[in-house]
Amino acid sequence: MEKNIEKENAGNWKWGIFYFNKNDRRLIVPKRIKILGWTLNFAHPLSYLIIALIFTFVFYQFYQHNI
Repeated sequence: MEKNIEKENAGNWKWGIFYFNKNDRRLIVPKRIKILGWTLNFAHPLSYLIIALIFTFVFYQFYQHNI
């Protein structure tokens, strides 16, 4: 398996945890330490839509149970 040099470049990781690479077309990428799972490529426009949908769902569930 070939190494992904773009993923390992420290300049593509904001604050060490947020992957941001406009040259990488993938929406979901493995984290720097693979055992920790996957993360979103925040340079991809759909990542912000996914985050917004997650927050909307959480706030909706909170609102439904606290009336």
